[in-house]
Amino acid sequence: MKKIIWEVQSLSLLPVLKYCKKCGRKNLFACSRQFRVNAQRRYLDIWLIYKCCDCNTTWNATVYSRISPQAVKPQLLDGFYKNDNELVEKYAMDSQFLQENGVEVGLPQYSVIGDCFSLNETVQLEIKSKYSLSVKVSSVVRSKLLLSEKEYLQLITSGKIKSFPNQDLKKCKLKEGVTLVFDNELQMSRI
Repeated sequence: MKKIIWEVQSLSLLPVLKYCKKCGRKNLFACSRQFRVNAQRRYLDIWLIYKCCDCNTTWNATVYSRISPQAVKPQLLDGFYKNDNELVEKYAMDSQFLQENGVEVGLPQYSVIGDCFSLNETVQLEIKSKYSLSVKVSSVVRSKLLLSEKEYLQLITSGKIKSFPNQDLKKCKLKEGVTLVFDNELQMSRI
């Protein structure tokens, strides 16, 4: 069985959807790639700054609130002050962190890196992502293999495509990865 790996690479950070006071409606907010560190007396507040895509109004996602400076490792604190890119990505790509801040999380722009294959081959396909993404597996497979929704559904109903562990391939999300098997033993005619 041929083994192929696809890597879903984010081309942008996760956008968030929240109410913008200035615009008067829900809008997309994009990460500014900057932290704000506020020191008051013996406590620190640390936020990741987002900006409204329409009017540039800012919103701060709380990273730490009223924490003792000694509770944060010096290297980590330095990363917040320097707007370390890896640290920004760690928080801006964490959908759970963003949801805990009370916002809806959107999908980033992404590309899928890896070899295409023919549906006439028997293939074990591993789809991986560095970050946990709520991208539908069906969207990744359909766009990479240039399949219509109908063709994709026929692959599922004919048993030509399966996931391990077994998931609903019509609805399941990528998260950090999934393994699929395209079984050539079951023939399907392309429409």
